[in-house]
Amino acid sequence: IGAGTKSIRIGAGGVMLPNHSPLIIAEQFGTLDALYPGRVDLGLGRAPSTDQATARALRRDLRAAAESFPEDVQELQMYLGEPQAGQRVRAYPGVGSEVQTWVLGSSLYGAQLAAYLGVPYSFASHFAPNMLHDALRVYRQQFKPSVYAQKPHAMPAVNMVVAETDEEARYWFSTHQQSVLALFRNRSEKLQAPIEGFYDSLNVSEQHAVDGHLRFSFVGSEKTVAFQLEQFLAKVPVDELMVHARLFDVDVRIESLRRSAKVLKQFVTN
Repeated sequence: IGAGTKSIRIGAGGVMLPNHSPLIIAEQFGTLDALYPGRVDLGLGRAPSTDQATARALRRDLRAAAESFPEDVQELQMYLGEPQAGQRVRAYPGVGSEVQTWVLGSSLYGAQLAAYLGVPYSFASHFAPNMLHDALRVYRQQFKPSVYAQKPHAMPAVNMVVAETDEEARYWFSTHQQSVLALFRNRSEKLQAPIEGFYDSLNVSEQHAVDGHLRFSFVGSEKTVAFQLEQFLAKVPVDELMVHARLFDVDVRIESLRRSAKVLKQFVTN
């Protein structure tokens, strides 16, 4: 992506730091910054985001790795910053890079940590919507200016599927709805093809569970999604928005993202 673009920011919407050594991540993203200076973002999360066996294989002491997340973030920032006197371990590439670190979260923990460190914050409201408002409020209230950011900078994540018609968008969105239902049933499965009328086939409790999990989802035509987004932004002040599109067909996903970009441009202010 970096090689094929000139100005957009690139990077990772989520490196789960408990699974990695901070030094290795600093060197990897320092390399990206050396290739594409000044436009690399590094989102850092605390959850392992995998099963327990895999997480233990990646980092042997899983509990300690999660508990040391704040220290690991600061260690990573140290490697990416200018070297300090007496610092014996340095990241090459990485030292003095322009990598922008973000803290990711789906609870108040990440909001408080991002505020304490003075870094941008991204909230996973695309799958954990319940605490979005409280998390953004805590982040902005407790934010401490730093060398990384002088003021709060928040970016919620939302689901967005945009098609030519509302009906088509809802059809493709059924893939994501199936994934959520499988999650609640504690069943692991590959991405499923869309099903016509899938949502209507669910019982009331299943619909309630899916709707709650996917509360911040904008699905429909460009006109419909623009209206939904306008209602959302009137209630949730954001600095950026991350869009997630879990779609079965790659070409449909690309088209949805193209249409999403067209809608989002209506809300961009300089």
